[in-house]
Amino acid sequence: MKDKVVIVTGASSGIGLSTATEFARLGSKVVLAARRADLLQSITENLRSSGADVLYVVTDVTKEEDCKNLIKTTVEKFGQIDILINNAGLSMRALFQDVDISVLKRLFDVNFWGAVNCTKYALPYLIQNHGSVVGISSVAGFVGLPGRTGYSASKYALHGFLETLRIEHLKNGLHVLILCAGFTKSDIRKKALTASGNPQGFTPREEEKMMTPEDVARSLVKAIRKKRNYVILTLEGKMTALVKRIAPRFLEYAAYIKMANEPDSPLKK
Repeated sequence: MKDKVVIVTGASSGIGLSTATEFARLGSKVVLAARRADLLQSITENLRSSGADVLYVVTDVTKEEDCKNLIKTTVEKFGQIDILINNAGLSMRALFQDVDISVLKRLFDVNFWGAVNCTKYALPYLIQNHGSVVGISSVAGFVGLPGRTGYSASKYALHGFLETLRIEHLKNGLHVLILCAGFTKSDIRKKALTASGNPQGFTPREEEKMMTPEDVARSLVKAIRKKRNYVILTLEGKMTALVKRIAPRFLEYAAYIKMANEPDSPLKK
């Protein structure tokens, strides 16, 4: 990965931050993209202090012009793009019958259109270098998670987009990876939107028992090196994908029970 130019969206925390840090450790030239300029500046200074070649670009992935500027700025600085990590993501927790439609649109703007916007403008450079496009997803892209309609729908859409992109470019060496991280220790559940669109503000899960962002980052680098198409990191995720094919009805009941048992779940037990 030395001297590879890597763009990471959602790079100010969680999986994005750990991924950017891991690539920097391996000698890549890393571009951090997120909305918080103060956090990006602090992270950049920390990484540069250890000798990393890092650039940050304040980016709201829901804005096409921001994504276009991200790619333009990267190419002006480094002259190429080798890897694009579409990591920026947002979750939710509310029943569809209760949720405001604007919440679902927000989920799609970040989780789906954010990846589409960045990939569109990075694609010519990635094709030129036989590079990698990565979408960070979850088991919600394999099974509809009750209480998370917008999240699951956006992940299903992301899978369809990336699978089609892979097939369109079978002949020119573009690598497309869908990485399903499973439940990972991060702030995504605290920032998850409620029915009204306000952040949830707490996590309904035992974060300390989850996979760490650092584990995800190391697995991601390994998957890129091996040019994998799909990676499902947790046993729970792998079983979900398997059971979906052989016993989908059972999986639906299992998903309902699991989500209903969360603290303050909107589902009836």
